[in-house]
Amino acid sequence: MIKNYISTFAALIGGMVSTIFGGWSAGMTTLIIFMAIDYISGIVVACVFHKSNKSASGAFESRAGWKGLVKKCFTLLFVLIAHRLDLALMETAGIEITMHYIRDTVVIGFMVNELFSIVENAGLMGIPLPKIIIRAIEVLQSRADEAKVPGENEDDENEENGGRAE
Repeated sequence: MIKNYISTFAALIGGMVSTIFGGWSAGMTTLIIFMAIDYISGIVVACVFHKSNKSASGAFESRAGWKGLVKKCFTLLFVLIAHRLDLALMETAGIEITMHYIRDTVVIGFMVNELFSIVENAGLMGIPLPKIIIRAIEVLQSRADEAKVPGENEDDENEENGGRAE
């Protein structure tokens, strides 16, 4: 009897979560898997190898673990925000689109970020990484560093001009 209640409750929660994220896709599943692998591999790096860059000693600190979980929750909030933006744009345009362009783009972006972190953790564990993966990450990171958001460095420019905007 209690098994039926637990199953019903789990299905209800799963249905609600799927609905608020605009359905469940392979990308969402992959993101959740990458997030779990990253979190677990980060704990292994800290607890077993004592090489974490999240603490001064390199060992596990509960505060760093908690921060990691909070960041992962905010990642999922951004996926939710992206889904809501898709819905708002569809409504504003007055068209029925079954694709979630913004949500899927955000999911892919966060998947890549999690993958970078997983690869970094593997490197800290001493796992030899194929050179092609290292090179691909270097290229992606350099391109991300080169990308500039309009208005991103306005504060820096204002400081250089004695606090005056030009």
